[in-house]
Amino acid sequence: MKSKLKKTAQAFLVIMMAAGTAAAGEPLEFKPLPYAFDALEPHIDARTMEIHYTRHHQAYFNNLLKAVEGTEMAGRSLEDILASADALPAAVRNNGGGHWNHTMFWQVMSPEGGGEPEGALAEQIIRDFGSFAEFQKKFNEAAATRFGSGWAWLCVAEDGSLFVISTPNQDNPLMKAADRRGTPILGLDVWEHAYYLKYQNLRASYIEAFWNVVNWPEVASRYAAAGQKSESLSPD
Repeated sequence: MKSKLKKTAQAFLVIMMAAGTAAAGEPLEFKPLPYAFDALEPHIDARTMEIHYTRHHQAYFNNLLKAVEGTEMAGRSLEDILASADALPAAVRNNGGGHWNHTMFWQVMSPEGGGEPEGALAEQIIRDFGSFAEFQKKFNEAAATRFGSGWAWLCVAEDGSLFVISTPNQDNPLMKAADRRGTPILGLDVWEHAYYLKYQNLRASYIEAFWNVVNWPEVASRYAAAGQKSESLSPD
């Protein structure tokens, strides 16, 4: 009986949170993981995925809801909030970034991932980095040399070119605080909780394993969307 009441209360809370934000803007949403916890084995282990998603990401989401509750931010999209995150309370910046970053992270990985991109994205990588191998080298370096906790990113600049960057903590290139702003289309979490159970202090091994699960069709889709956005912002 208690379990049934708890589930009913949880469902009501979800409905109320969505109703409270949908009228004013896009509701904040904790999306289901797009695959099973063990789907990325042996490259990323099931236990790490379970803890990472159900504890770390869930905590960022829950804390973000608390941070924006009753404020004008509750009616704004997460991307809009992050664009001005450096001027907002730390709880919004940290948890908003954590939620956005992880939501993207799960989507740019797949059990059918790996290999190399094709089409327009592949061509742009060669144009901006010289080769796919050189791009991987720069991305690996950004991920390996990020001191402490943070992320490595492949981003689209306003002019449509690609660049690699890393950010500390839960920051991302959507934020003004980034060394260079752009639209992230691929991200790698290099916080220790993302890999320590399997790889311990061997971050480089985790980075190499990541390439086996990269969901290139999803990255390509994000690249195309970023390009369309850049075109819409360009003057006639």
